[in-house]
This record gives sequence, C-alpha cells and structure tokens, in this order.
Amino acid sequence: MKKPYEFTREIFNQCSNNQMRDVFFEELELDDADIEEIINKHLTGSEVKCDRFTDKRGVITADIEVDGLRQKLTFCP
Repeated sequence: MKKPYEFTREIFNQCSNNQMRDVFFEELELDDADIEEIINKHLTGSEVKCDRFTDKRGVITADIEVDGLRQKLTFCP
C-alpha cells in the first residue's frame, strides 16, 4: 500500500571551501518497493557504500557514497 512521503535528496559539495549543498524536495506516494527502487537508482558506480536505517518515527534514511560523491536520501512519512 502506498503512503505519502516527503523525499529529500542532499548532495554534499566536494570542494573544501564550499560548505553549500544541493537539496531537492518532493512529495511522493510510495510503497516499500518504490523506496528500494529510488535508493538503488542512486547506487551506480564503481565504488559504492550505502548505510540505510529507519528511526522510531518511521523516517528512512540512506547515506550513500558513490565514487567519492556523498548523498543523503530521506523518506519522511
């Protein structure tokens, strides 16, 4: 069953003197398979690390590093 989520994607800047980051927001209707698909879509590269966890409020967070580029995906119900 699909539920409404606020999806946030943060892309952290690799430049040492620039602490700004790109942040994108979307409101989506998702089920568990859709969330997995979105996370897996961002895991393409030769060196991939992904830490995923769900907090007690149901917020799903995926910390991703692909070929040195760090991103954070958050799904907030």
